[in-house]
Amino acid sequence: MEQQQLQQPSAAFIAAAWAAFFIGTVAFIIGLWNATMQLNEKGYYFTVLMFGLFAAISLQKAVRDQLEGIPVTNIYYGIAWFSTILSIVLLMVGLWNADLEKSEKGFYAMAFVLSLFAAIAVQKNTRDLKASKASEIV
Repeated sequence: MEQQQLQQPSAAFIAAAWAAFFIGTVAFIIGLWNATMQLNEKGYYFTVLMFGLFAAISLQKAVRDQLEGIPVTNIYYGIAWFSTILSIVLLMVGLWNADLEKSEKGFYAMAFVLSLFAAIAVQKNTRDLKASKASEIV
């Protein structure tokens, strides 16, 4: 088996990933806080955001584990993909049926996508940092 060179992510990339995560997530939550929708609707969108973040991180981990030769069961891999896609579909269905302006719908969609992407980047950076520190010890 070939030994891969582990490279630590740059400080700029780490900062950009965390900034994107906080900007997307906080903007989404502030948008919900200020929205005139009912509390149950706000709860729906908040739950979809949290579910999406967890699903995206889980998917990133499953994909990365497979690439690194770490065993991942097919059922877990499939559930990770299904959950990520389901969270996006649930947001789309909720926004499609919501009584919101198109600009508000676009705002929630973009903040959601930014949050998911950034969560994946943060998780990747965290894993890369840990791996690079472990390779320095060896």
